[in-house]
Amino acid sequence: MQEIHKSTVAVGIHWIEIPAAGLRVLCGCPADAVKHLAKRGLIIPSEINGVACETGPNAVLLSDHALQNGEFANLAEFPVLQMLYKQGLIVPGHPNNTGSKPILIGSPEQVDSQMRYIYRGNYGLVSREEMMHAGASSDEANMMMRLKLRFAFGRIRPTGDFLDTRYLGDAPIELGNGVGLQRLQPNVFEFTFRGEKVTVDINLHPNEHYQCAYPLGYHRFNPEYFSVIHSGEGDGWDINRPCMSSIVTHQGRIYLIDAGPRLSDTMSALGISIDQVDGIFHTHAHDDHFAGLTALMRAGRRIRYFASPLVRDSTAKKLAALLGVEEERFGDYFEVHDLTVDAWNDVEGLEVMPKFSPHPVESNVMIFRTLWADGYRSYAHFADIVSLNILRGMVTEDAAAPGLSTDAFEKVREDYMVAADLKKIDIGGGMIHGAAIDFRTEKSTQILLAHRASELTLEEKEIGSSAAFGSVNVLIPGQSDGLRHLAYGYLEAHLPGVPLHDLRMLLNHPVIEINPGAIILKEGEVPPDVMLLVSGHLEKLRTRDQLHGRLSVGSLIGGSALLDKRPSRHTYRASSFLRVMRLPANLFSTVVERNGLLDRMHRAADLGSFLDNTNLFGDGLQVAALGHIIDNATERRFSAGEIIEGKDISLFSIIRSGRAERLLGREVVDILRERDFFGEEAAVFKGPCLFRIRAVDETTIVQIPGEFLQNVPILRWKLFENCQQRAARIACGLDQSSGLPWRDELTIRVAHMDLHHKRILEIANVVAQNLYQDADRRALTHAFDALIAYTRYHFEAEEKLMALYNYAEADGHCQQHAEMVTQLSAYSKKVLAEKAPKKAAFVQFFDAWLVQHIHQQDLPYGEFLNARGVY
Repeated sequence: MQEIHKSTVAVGIHWIEIPAAGLRVLCGCPADAVKHLAKRGLIIPSEINGVACETGPNAVLLSDHALQNGEFANLAEFPVLQMLYKQGLIVPGHPNNTGSKPILIGSPEQVDSQMRYIYRGNYGLVSREEMMHAGASSDEANMMMRLKLRFAFGRIRPTGDFLDTRYLGDAPIELGNGVGLQRLQPNVFEFTFRGEKVTVDINLHPNEHYQCAYPLGYHRFNPEYFSVIHSGEGDGWDINRPCMSSIVTHQGRIYLIDAGPRLSDTMSALGISIDQVDGIFHTHAHDDHFAGLTALMRAGRRIRYFASPLVRDSTAKKLAALLGVEEERFGDYFEVHDLTVDAWNDVEGLEVMPKFSPHPVESNVMIFRTLWADGYRSYAHFADIVSLNILRGMVTEDAAAPGLSTDAFEKVREDYMVAADLKKIDIGGGMIHGAAIDFRTEKSTQILLAHRASELTLEEKEIGSSAAFGSVNVLIPGQSDGLRHLAYGYLEAHLPGVPLHDLRMLLNHPVIEINPGAIILKEGEVPPDVMLLVSGHLEKLRTRDQLHGRLSVGSLIGGSALLDKRPSRHTYRASSFLRVMRLPANLFSTVVERNGLLDRMHRAADLGSFLDNTNLFGDGLQVAALGHIIDNATERRFSAGEIIEGKDISLFSIIRSGRAERLLGREVVDILRERDFFGEEAAVFKGPCLFRIRAVDETTIVQIPGEFLQNVPILRWKLFENCQQRAARIACGLDQSSGLPWRDELTIRVAHMDLHHKRILEIANVVAQNLYQDADRRALTHAFDALIAYTRYHFEAEEKLMALYNYAEADGHCQQHAEMVTQLSAYSKKVLAEKAPKKAAFVQFFDAWLVQHIHQQDLPYGEFLNARGVY
């Protein structure tokens, strides 16, 4: 009889069930994993002793990689919520609440990251100090903290109170009841039970992506002067629709309201490219409004992020926990614009007013308006509100008790009743969602009911309307051709310096629509015309070389092939409704030649073709960004055996021909071949380059100054993913017996300080790898300099954190920091003066220098912060 049952749920998601052991494991949990389980019948409504609940998993196996092919691989918030609340494992008095906790399984790094991310997803900002640091007044912080504690049933609890964890290292582990689990290789796992074995592989293959749980169809995008496109009406459990969200268009600009799971699929179905998005207005950081941020982080430029400071800080902390990075990195991917609550904020003529909305995490409802002939036209977006009946039950005049005052309740009720021309409201019900009945007498011109999985009741249908996915409410019709205006900007970027009359001549051609699925140019065909992509999603394929990417809006299709009089090297296929401007071949060539741009276009085509064939640049960049990169790129040749160092290692480099090896100390950690890259540590992330690069053969590299890459989020995102996976590979391959491995007893349970300590250990291990007879003095000096610089940075951050919470022992701690920097600087000079520096001596010094400091000084302040809810 088969003991272990395995099912493939979707790409990158599997199900393991062992009935005899009472174990049901969700293997892989990207966005909307719960919806995929429900679609497959692995989550169904049930009843135990007359109490309604759902079936589902009781354990989650995480991916070894936080990111796979640019997407979040681990988003356990909703699977955990389903287990705790929908199954009843944490619900008081529920038959399933037997004291057993759901299990989170994976590498220590991924498990700890998920525990911190779930913590921030549950609570957002967790103390008065965090709220005040984000800009709240003392009174505001007190009010919001009282309400947060009411939602949290009186106490903010660490995630470990309701989740068990199992760390999976190199050795097999037991999950309980005789079930064994081991990792065979990254993301390949073997379950064992009673002599039976089953293997699960949750890797995504190249060009493979997680799937959308529901069909979306295809929709035409028509920009209007002021309109609302309905991009989601469901909730986080709705298996047929995207989560509640909207897209606001204003004067040709496109703004998202929230970013739910599978945002890239949503945008593709609507015929809008991510690069067309001008900004996002963010209401709060629950996953069904947050998980799509990665799609925006993979844009060709930093998209503007609009939110109140409290929502912004809550979001940044959750994203940092999820990715294992510092909160400050949020600004690397978004152009942050703080909104003032209870005031009109002018965003290029579109005015927005956020208002405080009670929720377990920091949240705002938002009202948008723009001036028109008969006054303002307005749209109100009320996501994740709370029913007034539930909120009224939280009222207490005891200023020390969790809840809110009568005055605070009346302010929320008054804000909820603000009328608009169009108003979309959450009526999901329950403790943290709204109720349609509250809006029965509200005076908005049209009310839309959203954020629920079930059908509207008859009473609800009397109160408000529904909106189908992709439907549009036009508040002010557009009279100008917004797409043609976009086309002008794209052509100007392709053809710099071309006079206005030539651009107008090219623009005087029709913008045509192309249906989804249509091939517009095949590999091997000579293009009859040049096509300018104005709107929509276009795939670029050459499967024989495993190349697959998407073109950015503004791209020219067939331009380089036409100028070079050669066939196309790729196939181009519409993956949504497209709008393209077809430019006659002869006319385009004439404009290029008579304006002296032929050489530039040839160079751009040559280098652009090479970059297009790399995984890094394969998804296409915005025209202007790619133009800056190509105009400033240079090529360098290195002889076999030559070390690439000095200025050359500070530039971002891609190997065009030849091979090179990456060295850590004397050890070769990997071989770089054509289209591989290096130098991102210094050029893009402004950190120390801890590796040496040596040419194996005669090698040609393309060098790009980092300033032309730093503000291109899609490149930063891919480089970050690559760095994470490379670090994991190198860590696995190195001999840790004589180094400085991270140990669980070093954690102080304060996420970003643990992150800093791990980074210090990483750099210290690089120092150790460079300590050997006849060591490369330049590499060793560079490693020591990096260790000293990062130590100073860490100590400054630690001192600010202690000051924020008025830690009583801060003065003595800070004094010890100053002494430690002096000790490290002196030790580095001593080692660099030695003829034969010894690794063992450095390891002994480091243990006394930092490890003992963590045990003796940092653990106490960690306990102090943990007691205040900071983890």
